[in-house]
Amino acid sequence: MQFDRKDKDDATLLNLYKKLLYPRMVEEKMLILLRQGRIGKWFSGIGQEAIAVGATLAMNPSEYILPMHRNLGVFTTREIPLRKLMAQWQGKITGFTRGRDRSFHFGTQEYKIIGMISHLGPQLALADGIALADLIAGKEQATLVFTGEGATSEGDFHEALNVASVWNLPVIFLIENNGYGLSTPVAEQFKCAQLVDKAIGYGMEGLRIDGNNILEVLDTMYDLAEKMRTNPKPVLLECMTFRMRGHEEASGTKYIPPHLFEEWQTKDPISNFETFLLQEQVLDHKIMEEIKQVFKLEIDQEVEIAFAEADPVPSLIREVRDMYYPSDNTPVLPGQESSEIRYIDAISDALRIGMQRNNNLVIMGQDIAAYGGAFKITAGFVEEFGKPRVRNTPICESAIVGTALGLSINGAKAIVEMQFADFVTCGFNQIVNNLAKTHYRWGEKADVVIRMPTGAGSGAGPFHSQSNEAWFTKTPGLKIVYPAFPYDAKGLLLAAIEDPNPVIYFEHKLLYRSLTGQVPAGYYTLQIGKANILKEGNQLSIITYGLGVHWALSYMDDHPEISIYLLDLCSLQPWDQEAVRNSVKATGRIIIMHEDTLSSGFGAEIAAWIGEHCFNDLDAPVMRCASLDTAIPMSKPLEDQFLAKSRLHETVEKLLAY
Repeated sequence: MQFDRKDKDDATLLNLYKKLLYPRMVEEKMLILLRQGRIGKWFSGIGQEAIAVGATLAMNPSEYILPMHRNLGVFTTREIPLRKLMAQWQGKITGFTRGRDRSFHFGTQEYKIIGMISHLGPQLALADGIALADLIAGKEQATLVFTGEGATSEGDFHEALNVASVWNLPVIFLIENNGYGLSTPVAEQFKCAQLVDKAIGYGMEGLRIDGNNILEVLDTMYDLAEKMRTNPKPVLLECMTFRMRGHEEASGTKYIPPHLFEEWQTKDPISNFETFLLQEQVLDHKIMEEIKQVFKLEIDQEVEIAFAEADPVPSLIREVRDMYYPSDNTPVLPGQESSEIRYIDAISDALRIGMQRNNNLVIMGQDIAAYGGAFKITAGFVEEFGKPRVRNTPICESAIVGTALGLSINGAKAIVEMQFADFVTCGFNQIVNNLAKTHYRWGEKADVVIRMPTGAGSGAGPFHSQSNEAWFTKTPGLKIVYPAFPYDAKGLLLAAIEDPNPVIYFEHKLLYRSLTGQVPAGYYTLQIGKANILKEGNQLSIITYGLGVHWALSYMDDHPEISIYLLDLCSLQPWDQEAVRNSVKATGRIIIMHEDTLSSGFGAEIAAWIGEHCFNDLDAPVMRCASLDTAIPMSKPLEDQFLAKSRLHETVEKLLAY
């Protein structure tokens, strides 16, 4: 291994050695603790320290790094106290996640480190969002994100690199190629000659270096970061290295040919650097031993301090509360001036006001810029707010949702338009595992709104008509709103924009241009989680939301002889339990109606809650009126049969006859 010190003085080289040695000694301590049974799991990065340490030293302290679980050197180089890391690994209350997550699955704004989730690839898009926030704010900063050679096979890798390239984002995508994704060798992961070749497909610079050479890593990273701060463009950096332990200790290494260990042992980043420093007379054996003794004493002390820390004390109130970032849900009352506008215009007006009030708000989606979106809701926004804040995206829902989270982490706000709610499946993991869990895991907000043009009625078939709110209502950490009127559409969207939590905002496509209503001018918000009583009655209650509200109103017009209590939920997470309870008390007979399919639809949750909490007020079984348990057909007659509306009358008659 050839080292080129360039203009580095002895003190710099000695500091590099200490930064390199410390995580190795921590790792060795962890292996001892594992054998002693004092810890239960460990992902070892022995043999890969030069990448984490060198790359981290090249970044400015204000720049974000997104590491993986074999990058201990990132955390130690950023000077996170070992006792704090150890508390995290052991699930102590003083850990970054307070016992809620493991390993390096956490973030810390103090040290500008954003950890991974177990799905690996999704964190790459977060780096895009972090870099985008810097770019829009005019900051000359770079962002560094790590991935392994195995995760380069994931779609998230492709999407994140493609977005970064198209948008010229200052991101260094660093691949640690250690030869194996758990037990699968690189030969079974990809066909290209080397991973860095993938850069060609994204039109970005690609470099391949010796990841075990601390000076090569440091100098390469320093040059790349320095260049992209003033000339923002992404880079793919492949660092060749080797994992000397198992994927995690329990998996072992029997699947790796022994000769590879012998070969890579000669390339050990620490022993080779030690030899170089001895030759340069920067080190001698006495100094080496002194450094190791100091580190050993410190590590032993820090570990025991962490072991002595308290375990979390379970608290039902705290656990439920901490799923959400604290927010002020107090409504802002509207002014006196109002006008009759369409449902679609109310949404557009809310978006425009949100952009005017929040200079850090970015809207992203397919075709939303000059084209104005598939439904023209953002028409004219580019002219008013500029392309940096109104961004056409490639067709990559996962990366864009991840980018939105990255924007939030770096102090911005984001709205993502799903062109159709059906397409959210391609971004599902980012929503339910990243957006929803971020605050619970490490206290960070996820200030993101996902707009979901939803619903049937236009004969658009199985992939443009689904009502998929139930996919999200069971996911703690998300807020779900579903307005039925223009007034609610504007007020709830503005509330969603102000809320620092992830909000899934359903807007029914059939109502866009067919429904009008009085909507106040200017800014106002409605309370998320508050239902609307649209009409009081005494024979039966219909609890519904979205287009179901209008089906119910139409039915009531056709059947004035029936006294119906109509409750519009407006929000599905949280939902208004008190309003539901009052509707049960008012009539004793309940129909829960929604456009979604019957089985496991959100109505099932309401029905179960009523059965548990309002049983004494019921005069008949709770009945659900929902769509068929099939995919949504395109043909209008078949679609009409599918939808819940076609079964409302028979459900009412059945309930009244009970």
